[in-house]
Amino acid sequence: MTNRERVDQLVKVLPEVYPDAHCELDFRTPLELLVATILSAQCTDKRVNLVTPALFAKYRTARDYANASPAALEGLIRSTGFFRNKTKSIRAAAAAILAEHAGRVPETMEELHGLPGVGRKTANVVLGNAFGKDEGIVVDTHVARLSHRLRLTRQTDPEKIEQDLMKLVPRKSWTNWSHWLIWHGRRRCFARRPDCHRCEIFRLCPSGKIFLRSGEARPAETTEIVTAKQRHS
Repeated sequence: MTNRERVDQLVKVLPEVYPDAHCELDFRTPLELLVATILSAQCTDKRVNLVTPALFAKYRTARDYANASPAALEGLIRSTGFFRNKTKSIRAAAAAILAEHAGRVPETMEELHGLPGVGRKTANVVLGNAFGKDEGIVVDTHVARLSHRLRLTRQTDPEKIEQDLMKLVPRKSWTNWSHWLIWHGRRRCFARRPDCHRCEIFRLCPSGKIFLRSGEARPAETTEIVTAKQRHS
């Protein structure tokens, strides 16, 4: 089976397995999603969702974030880790949105990626989930790990992995593809001990039989490289 044939099958099977797959960051507006995505770097979505209710209640507009006291903002997001850098990124992005986009989160990859502290991954999250635009594929550690296990890429750089996936996955499924792989990575295809015995896509996974024989999957070096690079995205 070729990679394209495998992806064609996965695009049919995964929405049946995860019909409710969606971005697990809580948000109501594009700005809230942008902030939540910045906070999610090196942090779980669950932790971010515990922090954002108070944050979103206090800061409602780009102007609010741009004018926020760094100490006050840091205090609210401290538990997400790297809170000083995240505070700088949020305030700088908000200031740029206010100055260059009339206070509204821009809706293009070029403009979003041009905001301070906003990498391509963050831009993809916002475009796909806040604006419904399939401009790219979000590559986090789950997507990177499963893409390697499914043998869909040999790349280690997130943007190169994304380019490989974009050649295989139909554009209309780009945003959902990330949701499907993230949900599968969190619920079945774990880093160390993937649940291959109960895996719904076992027959489409070239790595499944190997993991069943060994009983354990060691964290792939490629995934560790991706994680390290994402710290700076």
